[in-house]
Amino acid sequence: MFKEFREFAMRGNVLDMAVGIVIGAAFGRIVTSFVEDMLMPPLGLLLGKVDFSSLFVSLSGKTYESLAAAKAAGAATLNYGLFLNHIVNFMIVAFAIFVLIRQVNRLKREQPAPAAAPTSKDCPFCLSAVAIKATRCAHCTSQLS
Repeated sequence: MFKEFREFAMRGNVLDMAVGIVIGAAFGRIVTSFVEDMLMPPLGLLLGKVDFSSLFVSLSGKTYESLAAAKAAGAATLNYGLFLNHIVNFMIVAFAIFVLIRQVNRLKREQPAPAAAPTSKDCPFCLSAVAIKATRCAHCTSQLS
């Protein structure tokens, strides 16, 4: 059983998938940092100095200064600011994957096969199709060059 598992794990597809998962996780962290640390702060500044990650609604009816204070008090909160951050994360990752897949598909497109050599030509006198190697037209018996 161990031998079968080792053969399964060492197949090329499994190793490729493992590498893809590790790189995908690292890419996800980069995108998360980009959204939370680079994209959302200027966007929040443009929208009136709003920090999206701190936007929330307290479901208990009490007001709290920050999301951290609400969580410390154990209040149930609806964290729509964090949800907006995650939507932006998703959109960036989805777009990056779209661009990557589009490029891979462009590279994978099969090149058109070279045109096959013609097997017939037209007779210049009667315009009938004759074999390439023919010296006379089979239809009008004209001499072909």
